[in-house]
Amino acid sequence: MKKHGILNRELAGRFAKLGHTDQIVIADCGLPIPDDVPCIDLSYKLGEPSFLTMLEVVLDDLVVESAVLAEEIKTKNAELSKTLTNTLPNISYVSHEEFKRLTKNAKFIIRTGETTPYANVILQCGVIF
Repeated sequence: MKKHGILNRELAGRFAKLGHTDQIVIADCGLPIPDDVPCIDLSYKLGEPSFLTMLEVVLDDLVVESAVLAEEIKTKNAELSKTLTNTLPNISYVSHEEFKRLTKNAKFIIRTGETTPYANVILQCGVIF
């Protein structure tokens, strides 16, 4: 049994298969999930688990070199936007519509129970060396 890190079997297994430049999404409970992208649905009630809780766990386990956010987060969820600006490397912004299109390139999507607006991020994997 693992001693620390991601305990969820599906997440741990999928993380082990990721390579440089692969992308994953951490999503709120409202983001549409493309039919052909696997979804690991961790939501169990509104707000749980939170977006920030999952982001913290993921960033502790995964090397991330860049992130994509919806431009709308800056005005519609300014508090989260500020937190993410201080947490994530190399952030780029696209419209929410473009963000939804980009999720089709993800290896998988982690769905949270988050209910605040635009609490979604595309994370691009880096390398450990």
